[in-house]
Amino acid sequence: MIQRTVLLKFREETTQEQLQEVIKRFKALDEVLTGIVEIQAGLNLAEKSKEYQVILMVRFEDQAALDAYSANEDHQAVAAFIRESGRLDSIGVDIEI
Repeated sequence: MIQRTVLLKFREETTQEQLQEVIKRFKALDEVLTGIVEIQAGLNLAEKSKEYQVILMVRFEDQAALDAYSANEDHQAVAAFIRESGRLDSIGVDIEI
C-alpha cells in the first residue's frame, strides 16, 4: 500500500469557503477512482507550519493505483481547482506502508 500526503499553501486572499471546497472536491475523488483504500482531507490544526492550510492524504492499493490517480482527469480537475483557488506552494510525499 502507498500513502500520499500533500500539504497545500494558499494566498492570503483565499477564503475559508474556497479551502473547504478544495477539501470537499478532493474527498469526492473516492467516489470516482478505483484503487483508493482511504482518503482524508482537512484544515491544518498545527501551529507549526501553519502556513500550509490544507492537508490531503490518500492511500492506494499499489503503485498502479497511484499512477492511475495521477493521470486521471477527475484528479486533474481537482488539481486545477486548487491552483485556481490560489495555491502558492505544495509539499507532496509518498511512503510505502
